[in-house]
Amino acid sequence: MLHFSKITKLLLGTVFTLGLAASAAAQSKDVTPKYSNDFLNIGVGGRALGMGGVQVGLVNDATAGYWNPAGLATLKTKYDAVLMHSELFSGIVKNDYASFAMPLDDKSAIGASIIRVGVDNIADTRALVNEYGQISYDRITYFSVADYALLLSYARKVGNVEGLSIGANGKIIYRNMGDFANAYGFGIDAGVQYNHGGWRLGLMARDITTTFNAWQINADSFQGPATVGDSVPKNSNEITLPRFILGVGHAFKLPGQFTALAAADFDITTDGRRNTLVSTGLISIDPHAGVEVAYNNLIFLRGGVNNIQKIPSGVSGKDEWRPQPNLGVGLALSGLRLDMALTRLAVDKLGGSSVNSIIVSLGYGFK
Repeated sequence: MLHFSKITKLLLGTVFTLGLAASAAAQSKDVTPKYSNDFLNIGVGGRALGMGGVQVGLVNDATAGYWNPAGLATLKTKYDAVLMHSELFSGIVKNDYASFAMPLDDKSAIGASIIRVGVDNIADTRALVNEYGQISYDRITYFSVADYALLLSYARKVGNVEGLSIGANGKIIYRNMGDFANAYGFGIDAGVQYNHGGWRLGLMARDITTTFNAWQINADSFQGPATVGDSVPKNSNEITLPRFILGVGHAFKLPGQFTALAAADFDITTDGRRNTLVSTGLISIDPHAGVEVAYNNLIFLRGGVNNIQKIPSGVSGKDEWRPQPNLGVGLALSGLRLDMALTRLAVDKLGGSSVNSIIVSLGYGFK
């Protein structure tokens, strides 16, 4: 119980310490774009996304390289791998992910993750009208806009404190907009995780040193009939400010062979005011919660809420708080894990329409 109290104070103290450090960086938010590299905040894994993206204190498989690298230190198998394909906004955006992790010894582990988020086959119609003023469909070309990230992770159990582990990511980013522009970037994440008596605590600090992207613009590709008189972007640098995620969860034993896990994460961003439940000029806090009910560690049912935002209502004419609901199911058998999740996003200001996103992930733990 003494260790639990000390570690709880450590995690909370770390949050406030890092928050103070981040506030200094946030003073420069007027020269940094909001939502920079936000493709890295979409989430990975059917289990996690079925629970509303709640994983910082829970994760213990290969997806820990994304959610909290400290979780790699608690891998249950000799090797672990996860593949995911996600169709966002009814298939418009493709989100693909692959990861692999393995222990180095009884105290440390490593992992590697690859992420791609992209929109393919975008029509470039700038040359649709030829020099004679006629429409010529064979002049249409197509390009893709895609973001890539490579995460290399390391985790280690700390000293003689049972259940405490730390971890870090080094990440390389490549962003591409067809022939128009591309960017390279580098950043560092750090995390801590503590499990004790059914409690699951975690802290993840993304872009803890800020992440730097250098954009290169191909000015020639912007020339065309539709861009006459338009300004052409110039080479520039982009900074991603730190984001801190505090997670807390608890496992419960239910009657029979049932168990349950309830958890909540709190995303703390430092790039100024956002459309979140708690929003200030300095930081914004976005809470999300999830639950998982398991039968004999074989079949899993999941649910969660996240992305709580104010959305205009067509009935009252006023903004209303609306969460994004998530549902998921999972099956684990002989090391194989199949997880599916469904999310629904309200996109119509009148509240009359929504789009569904489907997430499927496959994991396997090698003994």
